Amino acid sequence: MGSKVAFITGASRGIGKASAIALAQKGFDVVVTARTLEEGEAYEHGSRDSDVKPMPGSLRATAAEIENLGRRALPIRLDLLDLASIDAAVERVYAEWGRIDLLVNNGIYQGPGIMSPVDELTQQHLHDIFRGNVFANVHTIQRVLPRMLAQGEGCIINVVSESGMIDPPAAAGKGGWGFAYGASKAALIRMAGVLKVEYADTPLNFFNMEPGLVMTEAMDMRPDREDFINFYGGAPMKVPAAVVAWLATAPQACELNGQTIMAQRHCLKLNLVPEWQPRRRSKS
Repeated sequence: MGSKVAFITGASRGIGKASAIALAQKGFDVVVTARTLEEGEAYEHGSRDSDVKPMPGSLRATAAEIENLGRRALPIRLDLLDLASIDAAVERVYAEWGRIDLLVNNGIYQGPGIMSPVDELTQQHLHDIFRGNVFANVHTIQRVLPRMLAQGEGCIINVVSESGMIDPPAAAGKGGWGFAYGASKAALIRMAGVLKVEYADTPLNFFNMEPGLVMTEAMDMRPDREDFINFYGGAPMKVPAAVVAWLATAPQACELNGQTIMAQRHCLKLNLVPEWQPRRRSKS
């Protein structure tokens, strides 16, 4: 067998890009997917405020960094709201590379509604958010899981959020989050444990990874960025990326099968990023 293959959604920037690079450093060939293939592209549902200003980053740039590490990269345009694009991406990987050993469900819907208060939510907002954050992830797992079972090995990591576990510390737009976003992430949190139970007699591993507040390009563009930092501190992107790589490669990771891994806590415990020390959270 050749190199293992990782398939990552939302890999044009942020945690997805950092995870792709971390996995390449561990010897994976990496399929990177997102909507933004080329630098400067913008999309109507690419902003919570329907603002189509592009964020920095692209699949081409991520792929170039992977290839500079001596690994293969396959950039594929994929839209979480378009299940046909997920099917096409998965089938292309199996046709060209023959296998997927690791699926990282990292991409999220970032359009209107995710930070809206309840009285401003529309049915379309709810539908789109759950399509992007729940239905797309389930669909991707359904396309990959049977072939992982046939391979006799595989790992699925879902990037979840503390917003699906706790109440917000403040209103949306003031350091908190909206109901629809938190509810969609709460739904995804059930995935790893359910998969562990359903496939208990297989060698596959399933994890949720909660990254905590991470200083991504999207976070840097938030008007309430400082409120979030004051509440949550924040970590560099290399922190959750290091945890993704550890879950995918460490023999002892199987002991955590089915669990939700709090990335910043786990990173500190194992000293995965020695130069990082967390910023103290605000108590106010």
